[in-house]
Amino acid sequence: MKPRPHHWIATAALALAVGLPASAQTPATVCTAPADMAPAQLYGLWQLVLWPQEGGSEAAPASTGALLFERHPEYPGSVRGNLKRTTPGNDRQALVSGDVTSGEFNLDESADGVTMDAVWEGNVTPSGCGQELRGIRRPAEGRPAGELVMNFVLKKAPGWR
Repeated sequence: MKPRPHHWIATAALALAVGLPASAQTPATVCTAPADMAPAQLYGLWQLVLWPQEGGSEAAPASTGALLFERHPEYPGSVRGNLKRTTPGNDRQALVSGDVTSGEFNLDESADGVTMDAVWEGNVTPSGCGQELRGIRRPAEGRPAGELVMNFVLKKAPGWR
């Protein structure tokens, strides 16, 4: 049997790894600073929770759903996607488009792809590692009275990084 020339390297690496704590053995997750988040990092499926700004709470949402973001075909620095969410009495679907710039998230929502129904304004959360957005969804100007201003949280679905 011929000796393998680099066998000792593997043996030494294994011996070192056994003596290290588990946290040192796995590569650290590198987080993007909110100000450095690029629109492409929005691509993928996001889970949504909405609750009224006045008297509501994230623990008791008024609506839940999902957003699927993809590259905007007409504006390279933006995203376009589909929103599906529950509301009392029925489900809603809408088209959305927006972007993230310097950690600020902006989105326009339209049920018919023409008339703007709502605007979303928020921020990338510093502790969310680019996987969480929080802010406010408000009815667009000219929308019927009675629609509430809602807080939102968007969390990137597991597996979409």
